[in-house]
Amino acid sequence: MSAKLHPGIALGEVELRVSDLQRSIQFYKDIIGLQVLQQDADSVRLTADGRKTLVVLQAVPNATVTPPRSFSGLYHFAILLPDRKHLAVTARHLMERGVAIGQADHAVSEALYLSDPDHNGIEIYRDRPRSEWKYDDQGGLKMGTDPIHWESLLEEANGQQWEGLPSGTTIGHVHLHVGDMAEARRYFCDAVGFSVEADMMRSMGALFVAAGGYHHHLGLNIWAGVHAPPVPDHATGISSFTILFPDDAALKETVERLQRMDVHVEPFGDGDGWMASSPWRIAIKLSVQ
Repeated sequence: MSAKLHPGIALGEVELRVSDLQRSIQFYKDIIGLQVLQQDADSVRLTADGRKTLVVLQAVPNATVTPPRSFSGLYHFAILLPDRKHLAVTARHLMERGVAIGQADHAVSEALYLSDPDHNGIEIYRDRPRSEWKYDDQGGLKMGTDPIHWESLLEEANGQQWEGLPSGTTIGHVHLHVGDMAEARRYFCDAVGFSVEADMMRSMGALFVAAGGYHHHLGLNIWAGVHAPPVPDHATGISSFTILFPDDAALKETVERLQRMDVHVEPFGDGDGWMASSPWRIAIKLSVQ
């Protein structure tokens, strides 16, 4: 039995706790470009293509808004666009709306960074082709934080109109603050089954792990401080993220590995998925695509 995740996994929906549901809905529609798929009194499911949920917002009554880099939990979740043209149109849209954005060329990707009204971090990015990715002598992926070439990027938006996030948009990765990197590595690599793609602990206190040779499905860092506690249940932040498997056999193999590692796993939904607990009060949902 393999000790690693199936190379065909992908990430599914991310669930966030927010303090003001209507304010967040407007932000994710008008600024990010998602659409409402389903809504009830205290939650909403958001989509890019009208079929698949990418983000779930859950209202928390009298929520405490979590200050950035103060707890273990969400650093950002990352929305992956299908190409550079859509990243360019998104960048121009955010600039025209006066949104404060960060940016970086990571060599494997180009990324924009912003936060929602509750300080939940968001990355919007596009990948470079894998044929352009570079590796060090130990086989680790080379990633950087160079500035984006703005002139080149924005030229791609010429003649294009922003119409929200396009079909083909997915959740590319999730980046978490953790208080103990050794514990995080045991959990996400030994138990869940991710492989280390880039170990940047010495240079920047971060580890990037993935399946199938992707640059990272998860980023892990200690930037909120060693031993940073989990976000309280009544505070804003991430509740869960989802790993999607290509078939039942791959899902079963991972669930059994988690159980052997004494991770609490229980069925959820209609019984066709599983939910694993984690040390950071972030649930990991496991289901078949």
